[in-house]
Amino acid sequence: MKNLILPIRFGLVTSAVLIAYFLVLSLFNKHINPAFSLVNAAITLFGIYEAVKISKLQYPEAFSYGEGFKTGIITGSVATLVFTFFFLFYATEISPSFLTNLLENINWDFQSNIGLVVFVVCIMGLSTTVVSSLTVMQLFKKSNNHVENK
Repeated sequence: MKNLILPIRFGLVTSAVLIAYFLVLSLFNKHINPAFSLVNAAITLFGIYEAVKISKLQYPEAFSYGEGFKTGIITGSVATLVFTFFFLFYATEISPSFLTNLLENINWDFQSNIGLVVFVVCIMGLSTTVVSSLTVMQLFKKSNNHVENK
């Protein structure tokens, strides 16, 4: 249980930053442009990096590649799920015209519903989580390379 508190806490903070970023974009009506979602990947990457770094500092003897990867996956998954539920709430309750504007901006030639868009948001977040966790663990893994004395 103690090992789960840190990634859940960082996942909640990361999701709060993602939500705040989305709301700032919505102030300027830029939230309908999918190009701005690239910053979401950077926010998620930074949240996972910080969670793994703190995990390694708190438990240096128990830290392994698997533990770090698990920390990253939990952190990103929590952030993704919380943001996905916020996205669903925003698109259905706060701004019902958001989905129409988003789909017009993307130039999809077919009608879509909120379920498909929310599913895509969730899958994108989870795939970003896996890639970010693998990337971060390249920085924190123990190396098997030995320096030879000359």
